Amino acid sequence: MPDNTDSSDSDSKKNEFQLEDISGVGEATRKKLRDAGILTVRSLALYPIAKLMDDAGLGEKTSIKLVKAAQDLEKMGFKSAERIWEKRRDLKRITTGSNNLDELLGGGIETGSVTELFGEYRTGKTQLAHQLCVNAQLPYEEGGVNGGALYIDAEGTFRPERVINMAEALDLDYNEVLKKIVVGRAYNSDHQILLAKESSKIITEKNIKLIIVDSIISHFRSEYIGRGTLATRQQILNTHIHDLLRLSETYDELAVLFTNQVSSKPDVFYGNPTTHTGGNIVAHGSTIRIYLRKGKGEQRVAKVVDAPHLPEADAVFSITDDGIRD
Repeated sequence: MPDNTDSSDSDSKKNEFQLEDISGVGEATRKKLRDAGILTVRSLALYPIAKLMDDAGLGEKTSIKLVKAAQDLEKMGFKSAERIWEKRRDLKRITTGSNNLDELLGGGIETGSVTELFGEYRTGKTQLAHQLCVNAQLPYEEGGVNGGALYIDAEGTFRPERVINMAEALDLDYNEVLKKIVVGRAYNSDHQILLAKESSKIITEKNIKLIIVDSIISHFRSEYIGRGTLATRQQILNTHIHDLLRLSETYDELAVLFTNQVSSKPDVFYGNPTTHTGGNIVAHGSTIRIYLRKGKGEQRVAKVVDAPHLPEADAVFSITDDGIRD
């Protein structure tokens, strides 16, 4: 592994190299990579070798060689903690529309990470997802990232009418806002996984800065029934979540957020029996985990359950006609 502790940050190099710059990548290989959704040197560098063999139909030796060459170009060796801090200090975040919730999250939904929202029915998961699709389009100085959103709708709950309400409340042209939200209706778990893989083909073209999956688990719960299918379900779900995580690490200023359902633990007699679905696979796959619950009236309570840089804390926000507010 090359010593990269004193080299320039790989982010400044991202756009300098193309797939054809890698030795051994001819037209045929480039087509296989593109068909697999691998469009950049960085996405190739982050791709697991076994998965590359399956998705692109390449041999083991070729896959190892290509991934190693891509990692060398991206200088994916060691970095000093100081350089990592410099990068995180400039990290962009998307405002939720609520100052309380933004403060809880350290400024908003973090780019370069995967955020999980889980909670019972009507706790605001889909409402918050809609609001973020609008807010992502705001300029940087207003808490946005000046980009579009990709919404994978697994439950048929995406509503353009709600987007229009939220856009008008921010004095935005709702026609322009709707144009910048790309929606894919996922009809089963296989289709959901395919949409996530295909998203890499339009992220750059559509300037996508936010990916929403609402919800991550619904199709898996309905299709994999019984203990005999649990191991298979978890393995496929794990791969799906890591596909999303890899997207967040491949593209600049891209935030990924998925919603998750809850279930009740029958053996809990004291405390809250509600827990997220998907088990440890989902818990370990997401970077930041937020639990939503109902408050009084239109109020909702958000709690940071797990985050590498945030303490466990609560924040109260409201769901109004205009969207997410304090």
